[in-house]
Amino acid sequence: QVQLVESGGALVQPGGSLTLSCAASGFTFSRYFMRWYRQAPGKERELVAEITNSGGWTNYADSVKGRFTISRDNAQNTLYLQMNSLKPDDTAVYYCKTRIMYRDYWGQGTQVTVSS
Repeated sequence: QVQLVESGGALVQPGGSLTLSCAASGFTFSRYFMRWYRQAPGKERELVAEITNSGGWTNYADSVKGRFTISRDNAQNTLYLQMNSLKPDDTAVYYCKTRIMYRDYWGQGTQVTVSS
């Protein structure tokens, strides 16, 4: 079955960096578009970044453009989110997601807290 498992969340100081990973299994990872979302307390889940199956095209929310980088390793079935210059507003649970045959699959999420 399709599984997405995020890791790498942590408590980090403002201005710090963090890399999130999403390990995928149960499907042919290299064939599918992947996305990172986040949900802060009391707010709706929002799209953070997205990447094509080949990694040749990426797109970012305006709030993270220039600070976050989405990438993927199709040989390792893993999606990444490199986050730099972190701000308190980046505090949220981060999720990876894919859509297969019109169905959305989500990971369980990983907590990122940006605080001094």
